[in-house]
Amino acid sequence: MATAVAVGGGMLSDGSPAVDAAGDLAVAAVRPSVATLSPGDIAARARVPVSRSDRRDAVDRDKAKTLATTSGPAVTGTESLADDDPRTIARALLGQFGFSLDQFSCLDSLWTGESGWRVTADNPLSSAYGIPQALPGSKMSSAGPDWATNPVTQIRWGLGYIRDRYGTPCGAWSFKQGHGYY
Repeated sequence: MATAVAVGGGMLSDGSPAVDAAGDLAVAAVRPSVATLSPGDIAARARVPVSRSDRRDAVDRDKAKTLATTSGPAVTGTESLADDDPRTIARALLGQFGFSLDQFSCLDSLWTGESGWRVTADNPLSSAYGIPQALPGSKMSSAGPDWATNPVTQIRWGLGYIRDRYGTPCGAWSFKQGHGYY
């Protein structure tokens, strides 16, 4: 069996030089063909695993053993969404209220107009407060005691309100466009 490699328009086979399109001699290192290997080299290669799947069983056993370990330090982590941009928080929470991500554009339009996504947005004329402009703002205390300062709490309350009253953020946005409020 011969190894052949195309090089710059020429052909390289079994270590033979090739001539490129300009007529120059091209020299390249070529992997030896099986015919040039000694019987000892061939036997040594046969003992070496040739694919990842050949080693998969050993890896799977080690992985299963490690995962079954019940003692030792646990690796845990928590992440506070409260430090993220309110829009990022809202995207992350949509699914918890049964909304798909395609509802975000309506929610973004709605709350950009209501509060500009500001946690401390306060309407002195109506006492509406926060990202969803709850009226009065203290209604959001049903979602958590930190309703006045935590965007996660405000967004959770707002998404629940939208779901219960309008069905979807797009339903709320449509209502607001027709009535000037939601």
